[in-house]
Amino acid sequence: MNKFSVVIPARNEEKNLPTCVDSLRNAAQIANVDLEIIVVVNRSSDRTELVAKELGAIVVHEDAPNLSKIRNVGVRKATSEIVITVDADNKVSSNMFYKISKTMKNMRNIGGGVLILPERWSLGIICTGLMLLPLILYYRITGGLFYFRKEDFEKIGGFNEELVSVEDIDFAVRLKNLGRKTNRKYINLFSVHIVTSMRKFDKFGDWYFVKNPKTFFSIFRGTNRQIADKIWYNFEQ
Repeated sequence: MNKFSVVIPARNEEKNLPTCVDSLRNAAQIANVDLEIIVVVNRSSDRTELVAKELGAIVVHEDAPNLSKIRNVGVRKATSEIVITVDADNKVSSNMFYKISKTMKNMRNIGGGVLILPERWSLGIICTGLMLLPLILYYRITGGLFYFRKEDFEKIGGFNEELVSVEDIDFAVRLKNLGRKTNRKYINLFSVHIVTSMRKFDKFGDWYFVKNPKTFFSIFRGTNRQIADKIWYNFEQ
């Protein structure tokens, strides 16, 4: 694999975007691959678009408060066979593209995810992670970053635009199911990781989801607009 497209949703991400892109470019340089970075600007009131252009990214717009639509617009703009989706507040490990390239050279692999590490730890964050553990073990998927072939993205209809949350989990499950039907494997790469910000915990508190289990579990229905707006679409740092 000599080229990858990376899709980054971005709403008011002028501070985080450079770190994310720098980590991607570092990993691409180590793997000696070309990189197409697509930033999907969503209702930004800061310098996100200008920063993205200064970083050499392709900029597209999608103003709907819907991460599925945002990601779908970005993926359909991609020109590479292999596409990766990652959030602007994530940093990727230096072996990211080397490992993904090696995995996807095998046509028996359909794609997958990688390990997620928090930028900081606390007991509240660990307990929240434990609340997620049954879901992870049941579906055997991770979140945060996904890699896949664009043709398979189209076959499963992309991200489900009827969902306002957990669209990433839904996408991973459908991609994995397509893999089963076509005798291909969904691979979680645990030797590769992203480091994700804890900004929601910084704002709401490390114990917020533990203390509010109804809020936590309503997220996984995927249709609660009020909760989705609070946690994602109207979130202000």
